[in-house]
Amino acid sequence: MAEIAISARHVSKEYVIAGINHDTLRDRIAHGCRSLLGRRVEKKVAPRSFQALNDVSFNVMEGEVLGVIGHNGAGKSTLLKILSRITEPSDGEVDLYGRVTSLLEVGTGFHAELTGRENVYLNAAMLGMRKVDIDKRFDAIVEFSGTQQFIDTPVKRYSSGMYVRLAFSVAAHLDPEILIVDEVLSVGDGAFQKKCLGKMDEVRRDGRTVILVSHDLPVVASLCQRAILLRHGRVVGDGQPQQIIEQYMSEAFTGTGVSLADRTDRYTKGELTVQAITFLDDKLNPLQPVLSGQHLVIRVQYRCHVRKVFKDMRVMIVINRDERTSCIFSTDLVSRTPLDLEGSGYVDFHVPHLPLCGGRYFLHAAIENNIMTQDWVQYAAELQVLDGDYYGTGRMYPHDGWRGKGMFVDHSWRFERTS
Repeated sequence: MAEIAISARHVSKEYVIAGINHDTLRDRIAHGCRSLLGRRVEKKVAPRSFQALNDVSFNVMEGEVLGVIGHNGAGKSTLLKILSRITEPSDGEVDLYGRVTSLLEVGTGFHAELTGRENVYLNAAMLGMRKVDIDKRFDAIVEFSGTQQFIDTPVKRYSSGMYVRLAFSVAAHLDPEILIVDEVLSVGDGAFQKKCLGKMDEVRRDGRTVILVSHDLPVVASLCQRAILLRHGRVVGDGQPQQIIEQYMSEAFTGTGVSLADRTDRYTKGELTVQAITFLDDKLNPLQPVLSGQHLVIRVQYRCHVRKVFKDMRVMIVINRDERTSCIFSTDLVSRTPLDLEGSGYVDFHVPHLPLCGGRYFLHAAIENNIMTQDWVQYAAELQVLDGDYYGTGRMYPHDGWRGKGMFVDHSWRFERTS
């Protein structure tokens, strides 16, 4: 039977945001000069408090991979800092059973003036490793990070991607009993992210514990066995990853989260972004929910944030349920006409007969071309589909157990007896 690796009990963290204060000699001199010259002196404001975490409790078992999700400001990073012993809780207790390795920021624990080689030894020593053990793992650390050519170069000359690759490689190869990873893998390229996820899965299969904060919801769904949802410093959801992800996205769609235009959990260049997704009927009236077989218009609104024409772009929508792709719509699949985007506007995808069975679906949106992705937003919108008479025969989809697990396809049939 698995033992508890992490136990958090009624953990709270309050930060005090002080008003104007003159604690240093320089501040006091400036304050006195302003008074003598008759200039306006800032009034001291009473300190304010900010509750980053509020009565958070949960356990993590040995060998479990726990995902932590929530909108910006929900308390995710504060929680990881408390678990990593970087900061103390204002109230409550945390017990950790095993050696903890944390990767909370790019290059945490690295010294900019030292080489990659020197930082590997320094960082590993800080995490409690003996030199003889570091020697045994050094080649594997460097090979995994892909920094062999630059290992004797000061890390201040590394790109952010090289920085995070080496930092993650050190943390993952020290055989931690508990590995805590914040939103750092987004810095690396796709190939390295895949390696990182494989390494974390290897750590899990070795019976070690992983806590992962990520805005990449499909990663949370595929890698984690369990997830918790934080909102305003409180745990508001704890369960299977897909269930918690759907709860998280429902908050965005029902107004307790942030608008699509303001969301920061996206892969974007910041120059051309998806602003909103709306569902309309064939007369362009708002439509939600929609019936199977009904005419649906998916409107994708975009905005250019720079004075520039983006050439040969495509707008794409992917609809899925339970991480399985159901439909793909893309402007370049049905037309060879180049799509040049500037200013702001929208693209309407017309679906004359929606082929989805009744259920709850999620839409992911992208604006890209063959060279680069300008914007990619996962879980950008939610579509509720009700069972409808797709074939016009008066018959509905037959079995509730199959609800939302298939698509309608136009077809015909004939019967012939051969004996």
